[in-house]
Amino acid sequence: MKILSRQDLEDILYGAAIMGTGGGGELSEGFKMIDDALSKGKEFKMVTLDEAPQDALVCTPYMLGAISALPPDQEHLYDRLPRSDEPSILAAYRRFEDYLGRKFYGTISCELGGSNTATAFYAAAMSGAYIIDADPAGRAVPEITHSTYYINGLPAAPIVMANAFGEAIICENVMDDARAEHIVRALSMVSRNDIAAIDHALEIHEIRDAVIPGAISMAMDMGKSWREARAKGEDAADTIAARGLGFVAFRGAVKANDWKTEEGFTIGNISIDGTGGFEGDAYRIWLKNENMVGWLNDIVHATIPDMICMIDTDTGEPVTNPNYFEGQNVAVVILPAPAPFTTPKGLAAFGPTYAGLDQPYSPAVPT
Repeated sequence: MKILSRQDLEDILYGAAIMGTGGGGELSEGFKMIDDALSKGKEFKMVTLDEAPQDALVCTPYMLGAISALPPDQEHLYDRLPRSDEPSILAAYRRFEDYLGRKFYGTISCELGGSNTATAFYAAAMSGAYIIDADPAGRAVPEITHSTYYINGLPAAPIVMANAFGEAIICENVMDDARAEHIVRALSMVSRNDIAAIDHALEIHEIRDAVIPGAISMAMDMGKSWREARAKGEDAADTIAARGLGFVAFRGAVKANDWKTEEGFTIGNISIDGTGGFEGDAYRIWLKNENMVGWLNDIVHATIPDMICMIDTDTGEPVTNPNYFEGQNVAVVILPAPAPFTTPKGLAAFGPTYAGLDQPYSPAVPT
């Protein structure tokens, strides 16, 4: 068992944001939760799958919705609703334990991301539970079905949800993760595009071969390498590529960044004009919460499940969607896909077809 220090937590969240490929939530929200728990004297205790008792009950808490702001013309829909003082993820966690009549031993993050990784950590720390060093994605993903839980046929239900208005919902008898995605997304869309959900309440022996072990340690190593490189004045993009066994695919300046909130997702495009050794070339990324597809000079270059990461080359910071701006200097770093998503079942759930491409998956390579 490892008690995570503030520095460990910072490294994890930055590493998760880098590997979140633009999604997974805002780092600022993640640090707000972490620091709230620390200010209350809570500890972040992490254990491996092997260290946890095999009959220990764990769950996966997360926030689901668009990662962009609610359109101004929809704000009035929520004006009359009350606001709960209790964080919605803690309300859902408490309600789930009441429903089961059993305490959770720990939590597993649903994905790697600046906010959603912290959400699972926060629920555990505030409840005296453990963080499991694993996750079902190894990156950030837009839908519940994009997980090793789904690939392995593990049931999401029962699912407990709560929103900022104090409303709580329990869903039973949900057929599979595909149906769970439709239900939770719909409830998010009537919850100001932001709902806390907890699912996959299972024992360790049920999930140990259906998640990615060591995913949190992997994020911590990435964040530590990134931090140390910045302290030495080294190139952040090169460091991330080397640490993640990937490559820097492009460098340039953002030309345009158009996006909209549609059906509970943030959808848009990022156009980049090449600079330096890439001058005269252009790169475009299509995003659906996360970066989905990259085109080099209008030719498909990289697709999910590969990780298309974006770094601000002036600050070295990972940039989350849709927080780009015209003239921003960026690097596109491609990291290899988590292995479970390269299997036939993984690609069926989260491959080029999901991104609207009529072509087989081919790992991205340097040009």
